[in-house]
Amino acid sequence: MTQDSISSAIAELTELLGDRLSTGTSIREIHGRDEAHSKPALPDAVVFPENTQEVSAIMKICSAHKVPVVPFGIGTSLEGHVIPIKGGISVDTSRMNKVLEIHESDLDAVVQPGVTRTQLNEELRATGLMFTVDPGADATLGGMAATRASGTNSVRYGTMRENVLALEVVLPDGTVINTGSRARKSAAGYDLTHLFVGSEGTLGIITELTVRLYGQPDSILSATCAFETVDDAVNTVIMAIQMGIPMARIELLDEVQMKGMNNFNPDLNLPEKPHLFLEFHGTEAGVKEQVELFEGISEEFGVSGFDWATKLEDRNRLWQARHNAYYAGKSLRKGCEGVVTDCCVPISALADCIARTKELIDEAGLIAPIVGHVGDGNFHLLILFDPEDPSDLARAMDLAAQVNHVALSFGGTVTGEHGVGTGKKKYMPDEHGAAYALMATLKRSVDPLNIMNPGKTVDIN
Repeated sequence: MTQDSISSAIAELTELLGDRLSTGTSIREIHGRDEAHSKPALPDAVVFPENTQEVSAIMKICSAHKVPVVPFGIGTSLEGHVIPIKGGISVDTSRMNKVLEIHESDLDAVVQPGVTRTQLNEELRATGLMFTVDPGADATLGGMAATRASGTNSVRYGTMRENVLALEVVLPDGTVINTGSRARKSAAGYDLTHLFVGSEGTLGIITELTVRLYGQPDSILSATCAFETVDDAVNTVIMAIQMGIPMARIELLDEVQMKGMNNFNPDLNLPEKPHLFLEFHGTEAGVKEQVELFEGISEEFGVSGFDWATKLEDRNRLWQARHNAYYAGKSLRKGCEGVVTDCCVPISALADCIARTKELIDEAGLIAPIVGHVGDGNFHLLILFDPEDPSDLARAMDLAAQVNHVALSFGGTVTGEHGVGTGKKKYMPDEHGAAYALMATLKRSVDPLNIMNPGKTVDIN
């Protein structure tokens, strides 16, 4: 990309979009960072399309001038996904925020990519249906699909991988394609839908999604319970899953995280021991049975009692506290910043993997609270460091690297839900082996000019 090419592209895009193109510094700065500790980089311009046709026209212009394009939802990603490290055009889909269709009988909805999960659930409230993927942040569904997001409900309802039925995608040359259908299964050809789910904007821009919905349960019961050790908490979960208890949410918070939770949420006042945050969904009788079974299992591992939340406001308070775990963790060290990382292992290896991780934290001399979607083997570290001390940041990054290698040694993955972006890209060859080269072949085939979010996930020559 030359300065002449970017200038020409911006001129043509301005003619197309008018004041929906911005080169203002403040707008570019918003689109030059994400929620993690990633080095910012500014796009040359930001555009705000309102429909698929405009996205297609944008891509045709950028392709003609070989200008990089980075899709942008709401900026809540954690591995540098939306940072335009090569400059170019940031395509902000926030104005494409319509819920297009709700099919109550078929339990699905068709939405534009800028719709957030909260917005969709508000529109579903009167239907008795719900969209279940909850990554914590009120992210856009387009971004959630692009990063293959998951969250607290995944143990029962699955991730974006399981909950996206079909997509409309604009390819790098501006071609619009549709993948999948509203049918619940198909044996017709390659599964292109799931090629784009998790592609992190490196293959195209998602402009429409068909997502799976679920009925709102008749009865919901939430609880917290404490254990003496992380092993006891994890082993309780493993046995519960093996016995087939259909848990809706099972979240692990270690004793360090619980100290932060009490700091940040003074009314929480829970013991500073490893905790499970739980939720049960079903009929009243079904939830009662689930609870009785889980209580029996947890007693075998020394649970020290349950704190139940039956009212909606109490449940909301509990899960809001869990979603604010990042800020609660940061309260443990004044003036700190945090390196956020996640990995995922088979649940049978989770206790050993976390134990080794805690040893590494102690060896590094850092504070790093642990939270995890323990029901599917996924856990997160918030590694706190002094932003004024380069050696502190170096130790934090080294610890994150060690945890990634530990996860691989246990047969896991370096990221269960945060994605690759730039932050995890260097671990891809170790995780995927020869399959990583095939990813590059796919990228080269779909995006031969390498204009779609270049430098992320996979490199091509």
